[in-house]
Amino acid sequence: MKLVSWNVNGIRAVANKNAFAWVDELAPDILCLQEIKAEAEQIPTPLFSHAFTCNHVNSASKKGYSGTMSFSTLAFEKTDTAWHIDHTHEGRILEHHFGDVVLFNVYFPNGQQNEERLAHKMKFYSDFLAHTEALRREGKGIIICGDVNTAHREIDLKNPKANEDTSGFLPIERAWIDTLLDKGYIDTFRHIHGDITEAYSWWSYRFGARERNVGWRIDYFFISKELEPRLKDAFILNHIEGSDHCPVGIEIDL
Repeated sequence: MKLVSWNVNGIRAVANKNAFAWVDELAPDILCLQEIKAEAEQIPTPLFSHAFTCNHVNSASKKGYSGTMSFSTLAFEKTDTAWHIDHTHEGRILEHHFGDVVLFNVYFPNGQQNEERLAHKMKFYSDFLAHTEALRREGKGIIICGDVNTAHREIDLKNPKANEDTSGFLPIERAWIDTLLDKGYIDTFRHIHGDITEAYSWWSYRFGARERNVGWRIDYFFISKELEPRLKDAFILNHIEGSDHCPVGIEIDL
C-alpha cells in the first residue's frame, strides 16, 4: 500500500494550479492532505481521475483556515476527529481505523505566533501522544502522518544555528519528537534513508528558498514499532510543486 501526505496550503489554490496531476500517475492507496483551508462544499471536483472510494473532511470552524482531508481506496471501519485533542475546533485531526491499524492525518499547530500559541502546540503534542499510546495498549498499530511543524535534528533543516530560537526548532519541540521515538515510534524516512542530508519538505516562499533548497523537514510519517516489519519504503516527493510543502510518503503492508 502506498500512503502519501501533503500540506497543500489551500486546496483550492492547488487545484487552480492543476498541481494534483501527479496523483493519477502515482496512484496512492491513501492520500492525506493538511491545511486545506476549505469547507467540504468548497472543495473543487474533480481534483484527479484516480479512483478513491471514499473521502473525509475535517474543516476548521474558522473559515479559510487549517483543516484536513483524506482520500482512500480502503473503506475505513471508523473515522473520528479527536475533538478532545483539537478542542479549539481547528480541523487538525482525522483518525481512521481499519483492521489492527489506526492512521492519523494531522496538521499539528504552529507555535511561532506567540508564547500562548507555543503552549497550545505543546499541549496538543502531549494530548495527542497520550491518545495514540492508549490505542496501542488496545493492540492497535499506529501510523501518524502530516505536518508536525517541527524539524527534529540539525540535519533536518538547512540553517539550524540561525533557527535555534525559532518555534519549529526549539529544544522543547524537538524533545517531544525524542519522546515519541523513545516510546517506540519510528521516523520512517530516517529508518529507510539514515542520515541523508538536504532532504526537506518545506521551503519559505521568500528569497528563492526552494530553488536554493534552503528548507526544513517538518512533514513526517511515523509508525509504531509493531508495524516496522511491514514498512517497505519511505520517500519525499520534492519535485512536486503547488504548495510551500511537498508530499511525503511510505509503502507499507496493511
